[in-house]
Amino acid sequence: MAKLQQLDRNSVVPLHYQIQQRLLALIQAGEFEAGQPLPPIQEIAARLSVSHMTARQAIKALCDLGVIYSKQGVGTFISGIKLEKNFRQVLSFSEEMESRGSRPSSRVLSFKVRRPTASVIETLRLQPNEEVVELKRVRSANSLPMGIECSTIPLRLCPDLPTTFDPRGSLYRELADHYGMNMAVADEIVEIGLAGSKEAGLLKISKGSPVFLFTRTSYIQNGQPVEFVRATYRGDKYKIVSRLTRIDRSLLTLTANRQ
Repeated sequence: MAKLQQLDRNSVVPLHYQIQQRLLALIQAGEFEAGQPLPPIQEIAARLSVSHMTARQAIKALCDLGVIYSKQGVGTFISGIKLEKNFRQVLSFSEEMESRGSRPSSRVLSFKVRRPTASVIETLRLQPNEEVVELKRVRSANSLPMGIECSTIPLRLCPDLPTTFDPRGSLYRELADHYGMNMAVADEIVEIGLAGSKEAGLLKISKGSPVFLFTRTSYIQNGQPVEFVRATYRGDKYKIVSRLTRIDRSLLTLTANRQ
């Protein structure tokens, strides 16, 4: 706890979020090992001169991220970082990592204009002779390879992208700032697979390690598909979380009676 930085009480950032980010940074830096107990809420609150409720909010947020877990009556423990893939928001990799206090970076594998495959033509509703911009990158958080992404975008929507965009940066930010394309909705399919030799080498994992295979189509506000993505992410660094809502049984009965 000696390395836990004091809070900025003049900042517009809520105190509980500042605590969350400071603790997350210490965990990511290896100051705490998996299975090691986190200092009690009372100690954190006293150390940072905040209420127990404020410290508890920060701890709950870390639990929600899967970074720590709680044992009732025992304490809170480090679980090892496993980033949550949020299906409730359309976020780029850079936005996801920055929201979790991590530093995103990219290693560019290829960035070129090419003819699309038949499946891409169908998905992006392209004309037969259209070309696309294809960007393939290894995405990293704090220099740790997390996944391999291949994004495909119709060239006619961003004709100068191959010459003006730095492919190490945020593609979504570039599309929004320079082409007015803001991703509004995405269809995403997740499958489980095993890393081949090439993927294992790029992600610095063993061949045959479990991976998540993502296929995503992103749409702008008017419903036009503008991006098709195939991605492979490390199974040891991601978890998939969905929020399910149970419908009122009376509504189910009402629907059945109307059919």
